[in-house]
Amino acid sequence: MMNFEGLDPGMGDFSSALHGTLEPGLEAPLDPRLDPALLQGVELDPDGLAVPVTESVHLMEGMFSELHNVLTEVGIPVTTVHFDLQEELLWMGNHRGHTSSFFGSTMGRYSSFQVHATDDIRNIQSLETGVLFLSKSNLKCLTRGGLIMFDYPMEEAADMHSLLLMDNNTLLMGGLQNYVCEVDLNTVQETQRFTVEVPGVAIMRQSNRSFFCGHTSGKVTLRDLRTFKLEQEFDAFSGSLSDFDVHGNLLVACGFSSRGLNGLACDRFLMVYDLRMMRAVTPLQVHVDPYFLRFIPTYTSRLAIISQTGQCQFCEPTGLANLADVFHVNTVGHLLMSFDVSSSKQALAFGDSGSGVHLWSDAPEVTFNSYSRDTDFALPCLVDSLPHLDWNQDLLPLSLIPMPLTSTEPLLSDWPTALATPSPRRAPAVDPEILRTMKTVGFIGYAPNPRTRLRNQVPYKTKEIELAYDSYSQVPESPIGRDEQPHLHMVPKKYRKVTIKYSKLGLEDFDFKHYNKTLFAGLEPHIPNAYCNCMIQVLYFLEPVRCLVQNHLCQKEFCLACELGFLFHMLDLSRGDPCQASNFLRAFRTIPEASALGLILSDSDEQTGKVRLGRLIQSWNRFILTQLHQETQEQEAPQAYRGLSGSAFGSSGESVIGRLFGCEVENSSLCRCGKETVRTSLTLLFTMHYPEQTLDKTIKECEFADVLKKSICLEQNTQAWCENCEKYQPTVQTRNIRCLPDVLVINCEVNGIKEAEFWRAQAEYAFSKAAKKEEVGPTTPKEPTPSEWCVEDEMYCPEGLTFGNSIEDMRHVWIPQSLKMCISKSQGLEISSWSETEELSPSEEAEGAVIYDLVVTVPHLLDARTGGNLVAHIKVGETYHQRKEVEATQFDIIWKVPAILYYAKRNYHTKYDLRIKNPIEASVLLAEASLARKQRKSHATFIPLMVSEMPQAGDLVGLDAEFVTLNQEEAELRSDGTKSTIKPSQMSVARITCVRGQGPNEGVPFIDDYISTQEQVVDYLTQYSGIKPGDLDAKISSKHLTTLKSTYLKLRFLIDTGVRFVGHGLQKDFRVINLLVLKDQVIDTVHLFHMPRKRMISLRFLAWYFLDLKIQSETHDSIEDARTALQLYRKYLDLSRGGGTDEVRNMLKGLYEKGRQLDWKVPDDDSGEAQGSPKNNDVFPSVMGL
Repeated sequence: MMNFEGLDPGMGDFSSALHGTLEPGLEAPLDPRLDPALLQGVELDPDGLAVPVTESVHLMEGMFSELHNVLTEVGIPVTTVHFDLQEELLWMGNHRGHTSSFFGSTMGRYSSFQVHATDDIRNIQSLETGVLFLSKSNLKCLTRGGLIMFDYPMEEAADMHSLLLMDNNTLLMGGLQNYVCEVDLNTVQETQRFTVEVPGVAIMRQSNRSFFCGHTSGKVTLRDLRTFKLEQEFDAFSGSLSDFDVHGNLLVACGFSSRGLNGLACDRFLMVYDLRMMRAVTPLQVHVDPYFLRFIPTYTSRLAIISQTGQCQFCEPTGLANLADVFHVNTVGHLLMSFDVSSSKQALAFGDSGSGVHLWSDAPEVTFNSYSRDTDFALPCLVDSLPHLDWNQDLLPLSLIPMPLTSTEPLLSDWPTALATPSPRRAPAVDPEILRTMKTVGFIGYAPNPRTRLRNQVPYKTKEIELAYDSYSQVPESPIGRDEQPHLHMVPKKYRKVTIKYSKLGLEDFDFKHYNKTLFAGLEPHIPNAYCNCMIQVLYFLEPVRCLVQNHLCQKEFCLACELGFLFHMLDLSRGDPCQASNFLRAFRTIPEASALGLILSDSDEQTGKVRLGRLIQSWNRFILTQLHQETQEQEAPQAYRGLSGSAFGSSGESVIGRLFGCEVENSSLCRCGKETVRTSLTLLFTMHYPEQTLDKTIKECEFADVLKKSICLEQNTQAWCENCEKYQPTVQTRNIRCLPDVLVINCEVNGIKEAEFWRAQAEYAFSKAAKKEEVGPTTPKEPTPSEWCVEDEMYCPEGLTFGNSIEDMRHVWIPQSLKMCISKSQGLEISSWSETEELSPSEEAEGAVIYDLVVTVPHLLDARTGGNLVAHIKVGETYHQRKEVEATQFDIIWKVPAILYYAKRNYHTKYDLRIKNPIEASVLLAEASLARKQRKSHATFIPLMVSEMPQAGDLVGLDAEFVTLNQEEAELRSDGTKSTIKPSQMSVARITCVRGQGPNEGVPFIDDYISTQEQVVDYLTQYSGIKPGDLDAKISSKHLTTLKSTYLKLRFLIDTGVRFVGHGLQKDFRVINLLVLKDQVIDTVHLFHMPRKRMISLRFLAWYFLDLKIQSETHDSIEDARTALQLYRKYLDLSRGGGTDEVRNMLKGLYEKGRQLDWKVPDDDSGEAQGSPKNNDVFPSVMGL
């Protein structure tokens, strides 16, 4: 609502009725001007409080009509109304500084109190803990019961009208003065003051991207959310602005137009502005005099337009107003002074000048918010209802007996000074890690912070090790070069988390082979959300999954199955070199379901180590199986890339994931009325449910097979809806399975102390049994057998053999290596432990019995220093490691907690087609449309390959890529002055260029793609990349814009074809693109012109020295760089052919000598050192016409 005090006196002619109601001499009881018709159906209590008479209200669904109305203080205008955003409350404030709140749709009185002694309440805003009330020069925060939380007075000259909550802790206040102030609600202090034009800001609105201010001069301004800088100004009305609102891309305003000598008149045209083009569109004519307006976006973007006389009209902002959509608020002759819409868009509230509050709704059972918390009501007086105390009970607490406090008798707790000695708590001992790493300079010691304690806080009880599950706050530190610390004795060194120590070269000089000497490829752990690396490895070693995703290809930009296929292809090609899942995790971060499940971690969560990794990886396991099932069961033929409809896995709608992990489940729900409901569904995994503890808290001995059977065939009592009873009833829900999956996936759900204690107790029972059996008859040692188990990223040992298990090897083991499962018609599911070496008899096979072998265990390692990590034990089927198979089943609950188990049928691979057919065909290189709307053929910088030009094995392709920065590098300065990189910068590819390396069009680019990104770019690196802001935005870019997946497929096809890439610094390019290219397919000029133990030379210097070309003078251009790399390779071949190895060596010596003389900088003027000039050299003549 706009306050027009202090404006042109001519406005008084328009709103005389309004000024008439603001007389301060009005008395509260009954106004003689009150229309008696208003009191029909209303009973007044002795204090003047209006109590509505309860009567049935009939509302038509979807049509707004009045639900309730109440009178507050008779005759006092209601200056503001506000729907509480946290609870089902409606607040009102009146002209005399009094406020009241009403609960729910019945508008029962909840609280009522005085906020300000004299000034009117102009705005109300609800918070989590209280409610803000704004008056002319004062801001107060009170609890919903009326207790003051803070009082913030302002300058006497202030005339505040509006407030806007920017976030939970920041508030903006504006009014009829030349500034808007920002207040921090935590400190209750003004933090900033922004200057605005006179006469000030009276209305403030906020959208997702911008901040809007309404001025009494009739203007609406758009400002930056962070700096408050003016970005756009809309001159809406010549007279004054009444109200405006913003929704999506539309801004709609109403106001008054100047009519010369006649003063101001209400304008029946609403001004509509398109925020995408920042200009006005066709005004909207309405049938009422608009004074308030608000968007009510439900199934359409409806506008509610309200006049002061009570007329209400609903219409679409882009359509014509219909006279049939006009309704009337019965104000009995009074003017509407305030208006608000609930956050659920189901309720409207009006406040009038006669103290009436009207609640309108489109449904009888209205809720103000989608999710409201419970409202605390005052408890009844308990003085007269104290419980009877039985003095005969021995355990009766004496504190229940009320005793009067007298000043004459001393209290028992009031100890005399002679008997009480102050004993200050001693400071805790210095951490031994600090003393061990401390360097002393003079009398001052310097040591890195081990971060084992919170800053500036000392716990009352210091513990060496915090055993609570998943509650760690330590920053990871690498164990490289560390001795065995005494407080880490529980976690073996080989299981501890290794944090990469970065150098100035980043990851290039980190020795990954020190940790992985096998031919298995590891996954780098330093990128965000890499906690799922262990489960990616698990899926990779499941042959049907690996073949499925590598055969899968679809057109979705972010498809996890496609990205897993690309990643698994890299793992196939890698011979022990580490890979990174950056593209997979990039697509993973865009999946809305992953974000809703809390699977996407922020950087702070990963660094502090407070994440509950055990629970998180189990949720990730469920999510990835469901996502892959959905993505691969869709028919690919209508969506596939060109020429891809013949895919073996995509031709039918059946999912391999469903065949592999799926189990048909029958869920039965039996109500106590006797009605039974049976539903069938497909489940991809099962969750363990453990027996409840007995009353004496003893844990009974249970077999793993029995617990697993009860978890699969689950029976539980719960409340459920019964259609027969038509209400929620206690029901018995039973689950049975109809078939056995090929791979049984189990989430262990050891998320608390009870489950951990149960697991530990069962392991102790199993160990005692094994020890007794050992005492009765010792077993003979087994012959040496090769081990098939491996721990991801573990060291290589050449022996690869293990001998018979000792009795100690059976400690902490509860789960069996093999299980026998069978579904019989008579007894249902049967599960029992089975010997790993035994086979089924023919009769058991005839009955349908199946043997499951344990193939994967994923434990969560609890480490007080690093915050814990996840490890996968995977049965790979080859001899690579010195591993005892029992180690995969050992779970010492103190530091190794089970999270996920995979049991697989023996020889289950034979049912699946394990052939991999490369789904990427040559059609991906053909011309494609750009994502950019402004891109035209005249802007094309490349010529796509023709069918006759398709590359062959051994062909040369010049390649260059440009990058932008998504996250800046994080570094710290050590105490000795050296710089340590904590986290390298995160780069994203922005442009990829490929040029022809032979043929008549040699040097002509056939790929020049700008990569669209949905992630925020913090630095475009324009000086080095040539990428400018807007080049990657599809709305305004004039470049050939594509998705990363589209360009990735082009490069994958070139790699699979066998072309040889020529470029400068290709190792980093392929790393950021997330491609693995064999060494014999890469010709890197940075290595061709390099001498051992010497510096690497830039492309700019090499081009000047050998080709007399001056490139990269202002910015980098990838086309120019790719061509230059090709020319340098041609130059190198000429030198090699001409003089052999000696000639090349002498040439390199001259190159390095010249570089040292010039400090590796290209001179500004032509020095004549090189042969010829680029202008005279006819290099790539066909390029000049492009």
